[in-house]
Amino acid sequence: MGLWLVYRWMVVCPRPPEVPLATIDVNKEAYIPGEAIVYQCNPGYIPQSSSRRYICPAFGIWPTVIFKCIRGLGFAPPLFAQVTSGTYVKQEEKALKMGQQAASARKKGAGVQACPNVIVTVICPPPPVSEFGVLAYHKIESGETFVFQETIRFSCLLPFAMFGSETATCQADGSWTPLPECKSVECPRPEPIEHGFINFALRATFRYQDTVNYGCNPPYTLDEASESRCEKTGTWSNKPTCKAPCNIPVNKATVLYNGRKIKAKKLKSIQHAETIWFFCKSNTEDCSYKTPTQCIHGQLSVPDCYE
Repeated sequence: MGLWLVYRWMVVCPRPPEVPLATIDVNKEAYIPGEAIVYQCNPGYIPQSSSRRYICPAFGIWPTVIFKCIRGLGFAPPLFAQVTSGTYVKQEEKALKMGQQAASARKKGAGVQACPNVIVTVICPPPPVSEFGVLAYHKIESGETFVFQETIRFSCLLPFAMFGSETATCQADGSWTPLPECKSVECPRPEPIEHGFINFALRATFRYQDTVNYGCNPPYTLDEASESRCEKTGTWSNKPTCKAPCNIPVNKATVLYNGRKIKAKKLKSIQHAETIWFFCKSNTEDCSYKTPTQCIHGQLSVPDCYE
C-alpha cells in the first residue's frame, strides 16, 4: 500500500517593506494571512502618521505602507495604540516636561522614576549667533532644531576675535552651554626697535590678526621671529630686538665654524647666537680637543684652555 504525501500551497506575505528610521516588532521572511506587524520609530524620531499596524491580507500582498518617521520631540506610544494627531502633540509636551524635570532632578542628585514606553528627546532651538559670528559645519535654516548632546562650532569674521568656547552643546534641559562672543580688538601702533625697522601697511588702526614684520640694519640680527601678530588681548605677540655680532678676539687661531676649519683672521666675526670651536691642547696627551664658545650680543669669550 503506497503512502501519499499531500502538499497544500499556502499564500504568505513576504518580508514587509522597510521604513527609514524605523523597526518592525516581528521581522521574518514570511507572514501568514491575518498576522500583524507594527512599525516603531527609532529613538529620537516620531511618527508622521498614525498608521503603524499592518495586517497580512489573504492574497499575500502587503497594503501600501505610508508610515514615516521624522525627527522631533519623542513620545513612543505603546504597541497597537491608536493615537490621534491632537493627542500626540499633548504627549510630546508631556514628554518634554518630563525630560526637563528629569534633568533638574539629576542636577540635584535625586532619583528619577523611569516611565515605561516613553522616550524623551530633548530639543534645543537654533542658538543665537553673536554679531560678526558664524556657525561652522551647521547652517541654521528656518525650523531647524538640535537634539541633546549635539555640538555646534562657532567662528568669528575677521577682524573680530572670539571670547569663550568655540563650541556649544545642547543640554538635557533644552538650553545651550555658554555661547561665545565676537568682539572688536585693536592693538597699539607697534614700537620701533633699536638698530632695526618695521615693515607694515600704512593704516590708522591695527586690529586682531593684523601682522607687522621687523628687520635689523646690518650687521645686526633679530633674536626672535620677525613677524608679530595682534592678539585678542590687544597686545602684540612679540617684539624682537636686534643683536650685535661678535668680533673674534684672536687672529692666529684656527677655529671650527659651521663644520669646517677656518683661520680666525679670515672669519673676523660671527653673528649673535652663533657658535665657534677653539682647539685646545691637552696637558696629558699629545693632542688637542674642541671647546665651543657662543656669541651673545657682541660678546665672545675665548676658552681658558686656549693658548
